[in-house]
Amino acid sequence: MANVNQLASAALSETGGIFRLAPNWVPRSFLQPGRRLKLHPNDYYALGMNRGGIDERWFGSTTEAANDNRGWDEGLSYCVHNGEKFLLRDAVEELKGEIIGDHIWDTYKKWPVYSKFFDNMGPIPHHMHQNKEQAAKVGQEGKPESYYFPPQMNAIGNNFPYTFMGLEPGTTKQDVIDCLDRWNDGDNGILDLSKAYRLKPGTGWLIPPCVLHAPGSLVTYEPQWGSDVFGMYQNLVEGREVPRALLTKDFPADKHDDNTYLVEALDWEKNVDPNFKDSNYLEPIVSEQGNGWVDKWIVYGKVDGEQLFTAKELTLQPGAKCTIKDGGAYSWITVQGSGQVESMVLQSPVMIRFGEMTEDEIFVTAKKAGEGVTYENTGKEPLVGLRYFGPDAQPSAPAVGDYKNS
Repeated sequence: MANVNQLASAALSETGGIFRLAPNWVPRSFLQPGRRLKLHPNDYYALGMNRGGIDERWFGSTTEAANDNRGWDEGLSYCVHNGEKFLLRDAVEELKGEIIGDHIWDTYKKWPVYSKFFDNMGPIPHHMHQNKEQAAKVGQEGKPESYYFPPQMNAIGNNFPYTFMGLEPGTTKQDVIDCLDRWNDGDNGILDLSKAYRLKPGTGWLIPPCVLHAPGSLVTYEPQWGSDVFGMYQNLVEGREVPRALLTKDFPADKHDDNTYLVEALDWEKNVDPNFKDSNYLEPIVSEQGNGWVDKWIVYGKVDGEQLFTAKELTLQPGAKCTIKDGGAYSWITVQGSGQVESMVLQSPVMIRFGEMTEDEIFVTAKKAGEGVTYENTGKEPLVGLRYFGPDAQPSAPAVGDYKNS
């Protein structure tokens, strides 16, 4: 790790506190790629048909993907400097608070969050992510998450741009138990108990743990907790079988056949909330703006009273320049245009070959974020970037619902 310490320190010294990150591709064997991640058409199955298609790109990740037959570093982001690469996770372990801030390091001893682009051709199963206590029983961490649908990535909505969320008010636990009892009888009917919301580019959602959701087919930017746990409660999607193992994999082994236990694991109050949209829906809120640029909150709010992650969208018109100060370290992905961040090039690529380096992704250290980062649009179209933050980094962030007052 001494070499990582030297490499990371040299990179930060040369850039003033910014890592360049390589694209981090993740396949899913049970899903069909939506083909909007800018990968070359020949590369969506670059890891082999047996591994499944690539329908995710992870950002600023120190979290391993929970895939069968995975590569040892699958899901982990690499920093690249002067032709050498090293894991962001290793750099954080070496330089600690210098990268992610003392508060996050002292509390979590790691970068505890990540984000991704999720890109699927159609809907995926109605599922939940376990909470902290449930996940701990199988040696994992819980996973609250959030969604934002970048307009730049959603020129086409694919097969089903709607997401089922929660359960209809009046649904009983026995109704859901009955669905799980019908797992091998054809469609178990769980979507009959839920409501689908039309997905709108430029908006988002905050999804607490233990809340059922069946994401639709828009490309989604998903700041979330650094975990890959889930339980899928729907057994048939677009005619494709969902193995029951994907329902039970992150529950204790002695509970895999206990459908009552599996339903009790849901946060019932949040699932049947009659004001589900008001409780979870997000629209952008301007944070600050200047001559030719605007910075907006796109993910905000608290999960069970805690600010676990937030995200912003910065847009600069051609020729615009601004210096942005933030309360913590962040991961940035460029979704449109070209320009500079400090002395480094930013460029949103048109097409990427698997394994190829790009200039669209960076990680900004906590110290640098606090001092201020200068962005400049040197191109002829808007320069747009999305960036997410870790726990408690943005105490002035809005609350869910505040977009109505903006």
